[in-house]
Amino acid sequence: MKAAVIQFPGSNCDRDMKVALEHIMGADTIVHWHGDADLPEDIEFIAIPGGFSYGDYLRSGAMAARSPVMKAIIKAANRGVPTLGVCNGFQILTESGLLPGALMRNASQNFICRDVQLRVNNDTMFTKCYADGETISIPVAHHDGNYFADEATIKTLEDNNRIAFRYFEDVNGSQDDIAGITNENGNILGMMPHPERAIDVKHGGIDGQKLFHALIKKLA
Repeated sequence: MKAAVIQFPGSNCDRDMKVALEHIMGADTIVHWHGDADLPEDIEFIAIPGGFSYGDYLRSGAMAARSPVMKAIIKAANRGVPTLGVCNGFQILTESGLLPGALMRNASQNFICRDVQLRVNNDTMFTKCYADGETISIPVAHHDGNYFADEATIKTLEDNNRIAFRYFEDVNGSQDDIAGITNENGNILGMMPHPERAIDVKHGGIDGQKLFHALIKKLA
């Protein structure tokens, strides 16, 4: 399996994601610079990691969504390549139009960095290895994680089981406590919590492992 982790100026979780893909999924993983417009044709999985692309100087993820590599990512995702965006990666996915909605400033106006409890909907390719309704603990670290979409979009997400993760409690003001969503075809997941930071018991927990295990089953 060949995977690509996309690196932007300001990415700070690219190495963590690469470690997760290599150690948990056994993927042959490259770190692909955002300015290189073309992705290798044989890429089977794309990860857009967290961080502060371009310093979040405009809207979080807005500048990264216009990077040269995004055309190739959009093309690959639209043909069905599984694509995961975490934290800033989630913001980039919404800004590029691959996922609906937007990530706004946290309702508290504060940066939030702690473990949070999530409820899992296992009706997605990324969450099949969790029990439906399972509660897991995953770290968050964001200033702009407040998910917003219009009522029609929220209803569409609800009706089509596209809300993969919900916060167990109000963390940042997100509508319906949404922590992660998928696209219509189910091959793109954006989530604010960091599963790649929850794969080693020595780092505080392994609740993120099952997400990567589900991808192994999908891509094997």
